[in-house]
Amino acid sequence: MPYVNIKVTDEGVSAAQKRMLIEGATTLLERVLNKPRHTTFVVIDEVATDNWGVGGESVTALRAKERGE
Repeated sequence: MPYVNIKVTDEGVSAAQKRMLIEGATTLLERVLNKPRHTTFVVIDEVATDNWGVGGESVTALRAKERGE
C-alpha cells in the first residue's frame, strides 16, 4: 500500500494541477514498482510560505525580494 506525500507552498495550486499530481504519482508507482492503483494513496499538503524555508530564509521573504520589496 504505497503512500506518497507531496508538499507544495500554498501559492495557488489549482484543483486541476492537484489532480494531475495525484494521477502522475499513482501512474509512476504503477509503472515502476508494479503497485496497484487502487491501493496507492497520494496526499498533497499545502504549506504556508512563512513555514517553508530555503537557504536560511522563508519563501515569503524570498518572494518579497523577487518583487523588489
